[in-house]
Amino acid sequence: MRTAAVTSRTHPLLKQLRGAFAGNLRLSGGLVAIEGEHLIYEALRSGVRLERVFLADDRSAPEWLPEGVAVLEVDREVLRSAAETLSPQGIAALVRAPEWRLDEVCRPESGPLVLIAAGLQDPGNLGTLVRSAEAFGAACVLTTAGTVSVWNAKAVRASAGSAFRLPVVRVAREDLLDLRHKGVPILAAVAQDSREGTPPIEAAEATLHGACALLIGNEGSGLTQEWLGVATGRIAIPMPGPVESLNAATAGSILLYEAARQRAERTS
Repeated sequence: MRTAAVTSRTHPLLKQLRGAFAGNLRLSGGLVAIEGEHLIYEALRSGVRLERVFLADDRSAPEWLPEGVAVLEVDREVLRSAAETLSPQGIAALVRAPEWRLDEVCRPESGPLVLIAAGLQDPGNLGTLVRSAEAFGAACVLTTAGTVSVWNAKAVRASAGSAFRLPVVRVAREDLLDLRHKGVPILAAVAQDSREGTPPIEAAEATLHGACALLIGNEGSGLTQEWLGVATGRIAIPMPGPVESLNAATAGSILLYEAARQRAERTS
């Protein structure tokens, strides 16, 4: 028997959901909020634990939802007020995000392909890069201070579920220096006509079939001198058209594709 739906916007669990969508760890209890059937299904498929599902009172639970999962029925308009988007699906969930350690997911001896996001502030860009990184066989994505959280609701949506499966680890400059010391070249993505430091290598000419890390900078200002100083080399994407630069997610995706292409060619 269905119980009466929650109609109060101040219900403690709705406050928790609202806090999770806002990225407030204190209010969310460290949980991540996701919305829509596709993302919730992807979370389940990826082995992520569902702590609670919030369901609009005018719809049924999906058939694939496991038995035993706590479900709170909520008035649709009240649920809409707590959710990140105005999705008509009427379903959201709180999940326990996976946690990863750098030494577990990035082993230099295995020849990993790594993407490093340094100072990316647009959650859509980060989520897209995580999705591309999984698609093109990267071992992990590393994020620096100043980069938006991968668990930002928009970043999770843009990743289309990849954030649940591909390890994303926050790192410091010292971690990247240690990675370089262990034999992983770090290639900084720069503009083709960059006049600072060593001239960049065109992507197709760079050696990307072995261990390597691709370093992508901030959407507006690119890579700071701090991060350029970590790199062992610079890489650029040739652009014959009259465009000064590419979107960070586009540039990173092209470089990941080139790395995957070289790796496939080497093993064929």
